[in-house]
Amino acid sequence: GQRFGEMEVWALEAYGAAYTLQEILTVKSDDVIGRVKTYEAIIKGTNIPEPGIPESFKVLLKELQSLGLDVRVLRDDDSEVEIMETSEYGETDLNAIIGNDKNFAFEDSESFEKMGFTKQEFDAESEELVDVEEEPSEEEPVFAGESAEDFDEE
Repeated sequence: GQRFGEMEVWALEAYGAAYTLQEILTVKSDDVIGRVKTYEAIIKGTNIPEPGIPESFKVLLKELQSLGLDVRVLRDDDSEVEIMETSEYGETDLNAIIGNDKNFAFEDSESFEKMGFTKQEFDAESEELVDVEEEPSEEEPVFAGESAEDFDEE
């Protein structure tokens, strides 16, 4: 993420740039889930969601709890904020987001093969990665989400 010094934070506070400061201290810093969801919203053209809780704040809470302090985060209406671990946020796979973006999803498996890479899948029974056999195709590579019929032939 992006780091921002204490004096820079004070300067933005003095200018009253609350939204810019919030973005810098969360989405552009260590709010991992918020960053992925923001990127997803930008790609899909939807509204950017509210930023989440930065990892640094979660670490602070864990350190205070390890000292035996019962620390709780409350909203304005005195209801408790449920702070989830990063893994509990659900499906936020950045590769899946990029895979649906036509600007980033150009797949050319031949170039990977030339570099010595192979496609593998995880076999749950043996708990090992297994090579995937793919049939060579004579077709040109197609962007993800498109089919060859989407292009006009001249």
